[in-house]
Amino acid sequence: MEDLSSGSDSDYTNSWIAWFLSSKGNEYFCEVEEEYILDRFNLTGLNTEVANYTQALDSITDNIADEDIPDELRGALDVQARHLYGLIHARWIVTARGLAKMLEKYKRADFGRCPRVLCQSQPLLPVGLSDIPYEKSVKLYCGRCEDIYSPKSSRHGSIDGAYFGTSFPHLLFLVYPNLIPPKSGPVDVGLPVRGAPTEGDNQRRTRRAREEPELPAETIGEEFSTASVALKAERYRPRIFGFQVHEIAKLQRWQEAVRDRQVARLEEIGV
Repeated sequence: MEDLSSGSDSDYTNSWIAWFLSSKGNEYFCEVEEEYILDRFNLTGLNTEVANYTQALDSITDNIADEDIPDELRGALDVQARHLYGLIHARWIVTARGLAKMLEKYKRADFGRCPRVLCQSQPLLPVGLSDIPYEKSVKLYCGRCEDIYSPKSSRHGSIDGAYFGTSFPHLLFLVYPNLIPPKSGPVDVGLPVRGAPTEGDNQRRTRRAREEPELPAETIGEEFSTASVALKAERYRPRIFGFQVHEIAKLQRWQEAVRDRQVARLEEIGV
């Protein structure tokens, strides 16, 4: 989960949120407007999720002086304030204004680009595999190949996925359908490509893509069939508030029906 120990008192700027966003490893987060944070309706239920909730909220909104924090509570309160901001952030980025802020980061490719060669450096979006804190770390979703990847940086890879939620990237494409990536052709998200890979980068990626994939650990040293491996393969299922995205769900049902027919044929011939 998120590395909550980074940063020091000397890192603080004019506000807690500005300091938090400028800290290394927090580049995926956007600024949550203070007006949203101060509306207690938007924070319903979070008081049961965070210890010292009131003090943590006061820290985020700069309503508590540093000298008013007891020394024995200072470290724990910093952790709780970060956690509370992450939970608020997950709610904020699925609002209209939050989506617009994350859209700016997406256009700048602040979340990185898809490592798959044929996606041609498609910008990625952060996504959680669970909406429950401390269960899964954040992943990166590619709207072109519709798959997920782990962040390159360990700092980003330790961020809790619940701080972005399971719905965000799919809701973004639902609100901005013109940004749904095409399955072929060049990448275009409205702004010039920054940090596009060189020819040498593409050659190295192609070589890696051609390498023989490793077998699952549980199959090493044991007899296995192509059919059994195919049945164990996992796939990411985009969801918005728990419901599968309609068009993608329809496509996946067709793909799985084709896979099941192929598996049945493999089992018949004993492969």
